[in-house]
Amino acid sequence: MHIAVDTPNGYLPDKYGKYATGDDMRNGFPVTSFPFQVTDIPADTVALALTLTDYDAIPVSGFMWIHWIAADIPLSLANIPANASRDLAGQFVQGRNSNAGRYVNNTDPEIYQRYTGPTPPNADHDYTFTMYALNATLDLPEGFWMNELRHALPGHVLAQASLEITSRV
Repeated sequence: MHIAVDTPNGYLPDKYGKYATGDDMRNGFPVTSFPFQVTDIPADTVALALTLTDYDAIPVSGFMWIHWIAADIPLSLANIPANASRDLAGQFVQGRNSNAGRYVNNTDPEIYQRYTGPTPPNADHDYTFTMYALNATLDLPEGFWMNELRHALPGHVLAQASLEITSRV
């Protein structure tokens, strides 16, 4: 399985992160998810899942930052368009990102339960984007947590692929 994200000049385009403007922002958060393509999906795949995490956030916040988690993505969405997190909400299940945690405690589900883009505070960060090909849907509830996804994955992952995406400070 392979995933592709357009990263001109080696960086995630500004509209999907810290330098987004207008409708690509909500209350100071970049909310337009980037487009991507998933190819070479195993034949027995029933659904896809994804995680977008920032391990470079550990020295800054003390923990890995979760930007987006989703599950039960239908194969018809293997070519995900920009803004799928908002425009296609309801066609797959989205979990809570780090903005939902008690340190930020954001109360807007359009921010804490959807994609919120990279906003590296101290230096360029590399974001780990991982896709999972699954042999079943996971039936996680809307607003699930990362640990729930991790507990649901064993025994269902047919393939996975990761890609590092850099976003500028």
